[in-house]
Amino acid sequence: MFYGVPSTWSEVPVAQTLPRLEPVGAPPERPRAVVVVAHGGRSTSRESGERRRLTYWRMVPFALLLARTAGLGVYLVRYRHRGWNGPARDAAQDVTQLLTTLPEVPTALVGHSMGGRAALYSAAAPQVRAVAALAPWLDGSDPVEQLAGRSLLIAHGDRERMTDPRQSLAYAVRARRVTDRVARFTVHGDGHAMLRHAGEWHSLVARFVRGELGFEPEDPTITNAMRQPTPGGLDVPLGAER
Repeated sequence: MFYGVPSTWSEVPVAQTLPRLEPVGAPPERPRAVVVVAHGGRSTSRESGERRRLTYWRMVPFALLLARTAGLGVYLVRYRHRGWNGPARDAAQDVTQLLTTLPEVPTALVGHSMGGRAALYSAAAPQVRAVAALAPWLDGSDPVEQLAGRSLLIAHGDRERMTDPRQSLAYAVRARRVTDRVARFTVHGDGHAMLRHAGEWHSLVARFVRGELGFEPEDPTITNAMRQPTPGGLDVPLGAER
């Protein structure tokens, strides 16, 4: 298997199991907090979300890193469908529904591409404290009101070819109208797959989540970005190539 992924992940029956949350590692019986990790997909597709595609595996290292935190329950989302599917917003509907099945403890959402969009839409759930949207797929129509009282981290590579960094910057500017805890980072030299500087992406998300959920002090680089007046703190450079 992959990076110590439990063999039971391949043994879950397909019938009537989607959407679902897959635990990463051994979640604590009584977690202090929870993280839900949502992978990417397609704009339109009714294919089953059962198959573990590259978009799913791309998020496993983030989940495994966070699962090392004692007292933190970490779960990966499995969607009903591969696509967002226009007004149906299937991925967002799935994440929102799955949040109702978890303990009512402080929760962070981490999503990539379509999963980033789903995480942003699902931030209205009362237990959500923070959202990390990585290379989120946005089109200018996405709401921000649900982020009131939440912390938001956005990161986008400057070599992005699949989603639009300009849209995530515009979203961050709008989000600051409803919450004063918004930071956005530009990962230099990296693209949609988050591979060239994978360690930078993983570390940024781990520091953000652990700080926002109270497992460690808030990261000063992220906090300083949040404190800067707009547009400051919304194009913070990250990565080796700057």
